[in-house]
Amino acid sequence: MLKRFIAGALSVTAMSFAEAHITLEQPSAVAGSNYKAVFRVGHGCSGSPTTAITVFLAADFVGAKPMPKAGWKLETRTEKLEKPIDAHGTPISERVAQITWSGGRLLDSEYDEFVIRMSLPDTAGKRWIRVLQQCDKGQNDWAAVPVEGQAKPALLAPLLDITPAVVAEHVHIH
Repeated sequence: MLKRFIAGALSVTAMSFAEAHITLEQPSAVAGSNYKAVFRVGHGCSGSPTTAITVFLAADFVGAKPMPKAGWKLETRTEKLEKPIDAHGTPISERVAQITWSGGRLLDSEYDEFVIRMSLPDTAGKRWIRVLQQCDKGQNDWAAVPVEGQAKPALLAPLLDITPAVVAEHVHIH
């Protein structure tokens, strides 16, 4: 009985892990807040080791700062903002649009995380974040967005659910 329970639990865990692909550790955050995006990489490309991860950030994500990883080269691509924004009194005219970690080697049997700190937009809603995973042989472009009424795409982009900021009511105590 115990053996069947353990075997069943392991198969469920393996299934969940196999379906995990690239996900966010914290899949929701508050609009207008600072957010630590931890992209979890659970496997390579059809058994081939991962050699690069590129994250593409939508125009309303600003102030992105990637965390360096030992053994990986870090590169960012910036783009000009249509309209400069104010960051605590300092005007910002460009943003990080793309972040790439390359030159490392993450075996298919291993797990790792790639981290970016950024400011989230003030508008709530679901944001799909494209991640390109390059491997020794092939690549996985995690860019698909589900469409209601259709089958779930195989290479689903990581989802961040940005929730509305809660405004505290003014309370007057006598």
